[in-house]
Amino acid sequence: MEEQTTVEYARFRLRRDSNAVLEWFRRNWRERRLFRWAAAAIGAFVLLTIVAWFWLARDLPDAETLLDYETPLPTVVRGIDGEIVHSYARERRVQLQYVDFPQRMIEAYLSAEDKTFFSHGGVDLTGTANAVFDYAVKYGSGERAVGGSTITQQVAKNLLLGDEYSVTRKLKEMILARRIEGVLSKQEILELYLNEIPLGRRSFGVQAASRAYFDKDVGDLDLHEMAFLSILPKAPERYGRKANESMAIDRRNFVLRKMEENGFITAAEMREAQAKPLGLVTQRSERSVDAGYFLEEVRRSLIEQFGETAETSSNSVYAGGLWVRTSLDPEMQIAARDALRAGLLRYHGSRGWTGPIATLDVSEGNWASQLASSYLSVRYEDWRVGVVTQRSGSSAKIGFSDGSEVPLTGLPDKLKAGDVIAASPSGSGYRVRTIPEVSGGFIAEQVQTGRVLAMQGGFDNRLSDFNRATQALRQPGSTIKPFVYATGLDNGMTPASEVPDQTFCFYQGANLGEKCFRNFGGGGGGVHTMRWGLEQSRNLMTVHIAMEAGMPQVIKTFENMKIGSYEPYPAFALGAGDTTVQKMVNAYAALANHGRLHESTLIDYVQDRHGKVIWRADKRKCTNCNMPEWDGKAMPRFGLQGKEVIDPRTAYQVVHMLEGVVTRGTAVRLRDLNLPLFGKTGTTSGPTNAWFVGGSPEVVAGVYVGFDQPRNLGGWVQGGNTAAPIFKEFVQKTKDRWKDEPPVAPAGIRMVRIDRISGKRVFDAWPTDDPKASVIWEAFKPDTEPARSTRQDEIAAKRKEILELIRRGRGGGEQQTVVTDGEGQPADFVEDQGGIY
Repeated sequence: MEEQTTVEYARFRLRRDSNAVLEWFRRNWRERRLFRWAAAAIGAFVLLTIVAWFWLARDLPDAETLLDYETPLPTVVRGIDGEIVHSYARERRVQLQYVDFPQRMIEAYLSAEDKTFFSHGGVDLTGTANAVFDYAVKYGSGERAVGGSTITQQVAKNLLLGDEYSVTRKLKEMILARRIEGVLSKQEILELYLNEIPLGRRSFGVQAASRAYFDKDVGDLDLHEMAFLSILPKAPERYGRKANESMAIDRRNFVLRKMEENGFITAAEMREAQAKPLGLVTQRSERSVDAGYFLEEVRRSLIEQFGETAETSSNSVYAGGLWVRTSLDPEMQIAARDALRAGLLRYHGSRGWTGPIATLDVSEGNWASQLASSYLSVRYEDWRVGVVTQRSGSSAKIGFSDGSEVPLTGLPDKLKAGDVIAASPSGSGYRVRTIPEVSGGFIAEQVQTGRVLAMQGGFDNRLSDFNRATQALRQPGSTIKPFVYATGLDNGMTPASEVPDQTFCFYQGANLGEKCFRNFGGGGGGVHTMRWGLEQSRNLMTVHIAMEAGMPQVIKTFENMKIGSYEPYPAFALGAGDTTVQKMVNAYAALANHGRLHESTLIDYVQDRHGKVIWRADKRKCTNCNMPEWDGKAMPRFGLQGKEVIDPRTAYQVVHMLEGVVTRGTAVRLRDLNLPLFGKTGTTSGPTNAWFVGGSPEVVAGVYVGFDQPRNLGGWVQGGNTAAPIFKEFVQKTKDRWKDEPPVAPAGIRMVRIDRISGKRVFDAWPTDDPKASVIWEAFKPDTEPARSTRQDEIAAKRKEILELIRRGRGGGEQQTVVTDGEGQPADFVEDQGGIY
């Protein structure tokens, strides 16, 4: 009852007081003009504020989107050992969590940008009032007023609104800041801010800026360095320049004073930090392996699969934050790069200057910016790429992209101003250096998986990004012969089969007429074993084998090995068709892998920014591999990789013969490596290409040397003296990575002792370590082994014996008895202790 009385009394008071206020308002409205004007103004202001609020807020982004916001991050590339080798980035960005930021770093930014951050609700009224006053003072002057934005407002501007300079944007920023404070915690807001704030030098976030300005991680920064980073949001491009160093120091010291006033540091710490120089680095250390051709192939593949920017895919290359595991082996990559460069320089020798890399217009005086925007450079010894700024007789100057200009010596006659060249330090200036005009490609591949370990597509990808290892279509020459021999072995021949090394002419039709083949360097004649023909790279024997096996079958082998697709003409059996280094290396790897061909791959797998694998090269399934408990059955295993494209026994026979190419054939210069290597040299007509492809049971590598526009390399050039030495240097530089284990024969191979010249079976001698020993082990399929002697050999021996007996009989010698078989032919002689029967 008492509670009801209280409620009724409250209602009575409310009605009475509201009526009294209304009566007061009406009386003042009627009697006082000034009151009417003031009330109308206040009402209009309130109405205008409400309308403006709804107008500004009607199309604002939803602050809750920041809950799922993902920082645009670069793609990070790892090598075969898991170490970072490169990143694909147009902006420097590294995402850290709040706990990763040093406390002093946070305090420096609070002192510089928003000391009341942890107490305001998104908008600092004092700072806003100061900004309004400054805007009114500077209105019409063209000078930009101070922002007065809190850290929350800056997050709203950077992530949701943009950097438009207007009152409207500032109002929207304030509305969004209030909303953000209702969605995110203070720590989450600070984390976004410190990861996203633009800080100059293409850096976003304090970790990226720490690397850009000091080449350190944020956890390794000193106090004065943290204070410097905190001044950058105001004017990153101004404070980061050498010319404005004194201005940057003044602003940094101001922040240090604010930190001391706020109780974040002591006075002694402040004075010590203020006495330090800025210490900015001009060039940060590179974390990238020099594997430009390899990494560009990876980049192209990723863009094709995941897109380039955030607009195309959430897992894009330049914003998705991908983690890419590649097969790049840094040690082998550096060895491949150095070996190919050495081979190109060795071929170039003393041929002189080959001309400029490019040409610029230096008449306008802006050569430094032109050179910088060309992105031409070279990473070889102490060479640099520069532009000839002036040439007068025997004197000249060279300029570099940093604007420096020095004297240039060693001037070729054709050198002129505007030529972009390579040069190296010499005395007080630089000396002209020559980039070889000849080029080439190199690839090393893992046999059992098809993973590319190293790739070099030219002298330097900074000079040309055309990848000659994957894009250049070249004639492989004799390196294609092993696959012709493999076709012969699959069609009834053996390594001991005798093949004529004699002229072969082929009628190609009324239009083309007759085509006759010859050996490289001429010569020929006689009949020799297949092994000898491959070891000595005999063209005529190869054509005979191809025609006996059938050119359609040879072409089918090429297609199965993914070398290329050609017409069934004999010229293609000698390497007349175009292919790439990558395809040839992959095909040789299949030979070493018992005929099982893998797809050549550079990427093992790709993870998104959260670590989930979103693509994998190895697509084999492993049933029950993720069982929580063992079910007592056999361990689950992956199936075999790759596709069997050739009989494993045939593949081994070819590899076994190719070992002879290194032991005593055209690649004999590799023998002193003392490794169980196999391989094949190749030299095309001209010669325009010099090749070598080969390796071990674990690694196969291939290289070619030639001009980009094919032309004669010189009559002395062969694969054995030009390409094989490049492979040799590669192996020497990575010798510890090569196992001293010979290829293992597959099931169904029989190793038989034969005479390597005649191909006949041997029973009374054993192979030795002598590379030129007459007796060797040869690989045969069952029931294809040669006999100790052929029927023709036996007949010839009998005839010789009979003739000898006749001569002895006529000479009055001892009478002999000749035993014949049922057809009247001399019977087999049987050697026994009792004599000849």
